[in-house]
Amino acid sequence: MVNIRRWVKHFFHPPWALRHRFSKGVLKVLGEAIRSSEKKHAGEIRFVVEATLPFRPLAAGQSPRERAVDLFSRLRVWDTEHNNGVLIYVLLADRDVEILADRGLNKRISPAEWESVCRSMEAHFRKGDFENGSLAGIDGATQLLARHFPPQGAHPNELPDTPAIL
Repeated sequence: MVNIRRWVKHFFHPPWALRHRFSKGVLKVLGEAIRSSEKKHAGEIRFVVEATLPFRPLAAGQSPRERAVDLFSRLRVWDTEHNNGVLIYVLLADRDVEILADRGLNKRISPAEWESVCRSMEAHFRKGDFENGSLAGIDGATQLLARHFPPQGAHPNELPDTPAIL
């Protein structure tokens, strides 16, 4: 079933909104936060922001969660040596945040814990505070990863720290 309201939100979401909310300065701060985070645990964080869905996924009725699963695969977040990748995905038009963790992490960190991090981010986003909301998400992921997967010596940086804008 076609959701007309969703189509309207995606087609009329202003292109400048993404760059306004996630400016070069904000992206730099987020990249530095991820780099710092990864020194505190054995996980790998990938942060992705998308203003709207491309036509085909939107026409297919793809949910933000399904899109995150697709990007988890396409961006190879799963392809880390210890199955310790985490995708933080923000879809602005749907005002949604999804966090996906690889199988090595899912054995110890519950979906409810990740969902709590998502809700924290969304609370900031509702106030228009995208930088602090994103930092709260990175910090929440850092706390979970540090608790369950402390650093074990030097490990290579397997995923880019700079947030991806799609």
